[in-house]
Amino acid sequence: MPGTAAEREPARAMAAAEPVEPQSLKKLSLKSLKRALDLFSPAHGSHVPPDPESRKIRLSYKLNAEYGSVKNLLNDQACEQGRDNAQGQGGPASTSSELALTGNHESKDQKEGGQNTLVAAPAMLPRGPDVGNPGRNAAGAIISVPGSSERHHSTSALMERIPSRWPRPTWHAPWKNYRVISGHLGWVRSIAFDPSNSWFCTGSADRTIKIWDIASGQLKLTLTGHIEQIRGLAVSQRHTYMFSAGDDKQVKCWDLEQNKVIRSYHGHLSGVYCLALHPTIDILFTGGRDSVCRVWDIRSKAMVFALSGHDNTVCSVFARPTDPQVVTGSHDTTIKFWDLVAGKTMTTLTHHKKSVRALALHPTENTFASASADNIKKFSLPRGEFLHNMLSQQKTIINSMAVNEDGVLATAGDNGSLWFWDWKSGHNFQQSQTIVQPGSLDSEACIYALSYDMSGSRLVTCEADKTIKMWKQDENATPETHPINFKPPREFRRY
Repeated sequence: MPGTAAEREPARAMAAAEPVEPQSLKKLSLKSLKRALDLFSPAHGSHVPPDPESRKIRLSYKLNAEYGSVKNLLNDQACEQGRDNAQGQGGPASTSSELALTGNHESKDQKEGGQNTLVAAPAMLPRGPDVGNPGRNAAGAIISVPGSSERHHSTSALMERIPSRWPRPTWHAPWKNYRVISGHLGWVRSIAFDPSNSWFCTGSADRTIKIWDIASGQLKLTLTGHIEQIRGLAVSQRHTYMFSAGDDKQVKCWDLEQNKVIRSYHGHLSGVYCLALHPTIDILFTGGRDSVCRVWDIRSKAMVFALSGHDNTVCSVFARPTDPQVVTGSHDTTIKFWDLVAGKTMTTLTHHKKSVRALALHPTENTFASASADNIKKFSLPRGEFLHNMLSQQKTIINSMAVNEDGVLATAGDNGSLWFWDWKSGHNFQQSQTIVQPGSLDSEACIYALSYDMSGSRLVTCEADKTIKMWKQDENATPETHPINFKPPREFRRY
């Protein structure tokens, strides 16, 4: 027995009287963090001292590790050659040769300062016999590595910091909603701007096309004629025509001088989901649920081509003046470039894993972006090389996207999220959430279409709560009030 109960009682009282200092969670976390840094940070080189002394040590170590076995070969060969010449003449080797052969080939600087001098390696010389041990030279002598015996130099000084190759993002002012327009009686599904930038038109599930004044937001005109919701709109820059397409399989051409339909293009076997005009030729592209992108002659109403090759709905298309003149995205997860002369596929991009519902062509660069539920990717034109993914993931179905000349990419999601990106770097600098109108369901917080006006200074979104919202940049924002919080990725992901 260690003691009687009477003897143990004072010990318990003394233990209870001693105050126990409680340690906070923050203190314990910092202690654990310090221990982890002491263990791992020198080995991984996460913080490299940028001073010139560390750089000198680093270069010297690398030089000895790479060329330590051969860096004195030239002196050795010269000494051996001098000795051979002296022996061939019958005389002793020269004193300078003997001096060069004695010792460990240490220079004056090495003896005085204890540092190895940086000697360039001779070109095309063989490595010494002891290749497995870079700390030995050809003669077997051990080469001293600076900093190896001194503990005060962190090994992180030997690690070269590789600067990030990712471009820095350009600062953009945040965008804010400044106007809400009501007038449609159904989901607003499509939008197009007038080339003069004085009005824009919207197509809705209420089967009407409405034309609105940009400056005031007032309704100017309502056009009826479709018998299903209108999913695609385009306004010609060369004629006074507007084109519309919808779930009723119809593609219509409206004369804006007479405000009526003057042509209809028949041929689609199911609903038409997207529509685009060629910028220089009088042809029209439409894609729909029949998995075909059809090319129409605007004036003769004739179908020039039926671009077939997709395995599912063609839900996004854009056109450009040079090859590839047509690019389509589909629910079959692929993006296709089309040869407009032959009517055949030029290239198929298979980078996405889910439906490609939106495409956005940059107005000045030869690049475009594609949006899917898995990611937003950027490609170059005309060959379609993959450039990079956007640096955040908008985890929703992205219905529409647009980019202006300032390099602001806007993407609209099924959950009402409106995200703004820097085009050059792929940095997401703003995330907004649309607010549904009173009386609407929370599930109607969906943005179906968006577009910039011709100046790129205003953005218009078409939403499921039957409203049209207009956005502009905040004039009072500065880089100081809204700084860029940018962290470049560690590596380029090539997929």
